[in-house]
Amino acid sequence: MSNELKNLRTYLMTGVSYMIPIVVIGGVLIALSIALSGVEAGTGANVTNPILSKMLNIGVKAFGLMVPVLAGFIAFGIAERPGLAPGLVGGALANEIGAGFLGGIIAGFVAGYTAKWIKTWKVPTQLRAIMPIFVIPLLGSLVVGTVMYIIGAPISSLMESMTNGLKSMGTSNAVILAIIMGAMIAFDMGGPVNKVAFMFGAAMIGEGVYTVMGPVAVAICIPPLAMGVATLLSPKKYSEAEKEAGKGAIAMGLIGITEGAIPFAAADPIRVIPSIVTGSAIGAAIAAMGKVGDHAPHGGPIVLPVVDNKVMFMVAVIVGVAVAAFMVNALKKEVQEEIIENDDPGEIDIEF
Repeated sequence: MSNELKNLRTYLMTGVSYMIPIVVIGGVLIALSIALSGVEAGTGANVTNPILSKMLNIGVKAFGLMVPVLAGFIAFGIAERPGLAPGLVGGALANEIGAGFLGGIIAGFVAGYTAKWIKTWKVPTQLRAIMPIFVIPLLGSLVVGTVMYIIGAPISSLMESMTNGLKSMGTSNAVILAIIMGAMIAFDMGGPVNKVAFMFGAAMIGEGVYTVMGPVAVAICIPPLAMGVATLLSPKKYSEAEKEAGKGAIAMGLIGITEGAIPFAAADPIRVIPSIVTGSAIGAAIAAMGKVGDHAPHGGPIVLPVVDNKVMFMVAVIVGVAVAAFMVNALKKEVQEEIIENDDPGEIDIEF
């Protein structure tokens, strides 16, 4: 059972890893085009410049590929090349029926396991050559398409109910939601938990609710900025490689790329992950209390021109970064203190 759960996570992360560049392309281009065009009260973004309009369109098209790419490469991870086409088809259907991110995950697993099962069929020698390029993609697409049309309505209804529930929330509930979403954003820094929170915030923009993406936009940039700042505040607690990574993390944080904190979390998850989760949750809560809104499906200071209540946005980011940076440095020891010599001079032990 544990091996199977590990495999499921591996397949999911395969899809997420291929989706990340699409998220970056779409998010940054949309944010830049809107930021350079401005936002009008009551109407939101107003991109009229022809060049910026084309930039926005590129970003929107990239965002439209997120769910198909996610589903396609989940299926690819399970069944290799024969699973890719059914996964892409299932992801496109998830977009069409409004099932969104969760629907794409389901489509990827259905397509992948269907293709993997069909690969085990005993077929005549004459059919073997066309199985991976015709039979498996065709049958896999029919199966995943049928499943998506069956489950599409319930998933779409659930998302609609969540939207309506969010619109009716009071201030206190909005803060609690922001804390949860801020923690999710930081927990796996671009992984599936992060993407659920991000996609929910982005979906709310389409519903005219900008005060969900606002806290998410704050939480997105806190992990990389905090780890970069932490290396500057306590350089003795980080290796040379980590200090170099810290510079890159600050740059990534400024344009809303949470993955900039991954090298630090991979090296020291016990101290880093709780710190950035705490910082992002607090930053998101402050943003919710300040009614910060974000009109672009992206995060970090790059979206500041399209943010409602810019002062509170920056206050939330600064407080969140400070909390995470001071917390992780309080938990960490100096690098020299963590290296303990053992009986063999050719080896060292690292104390965690």
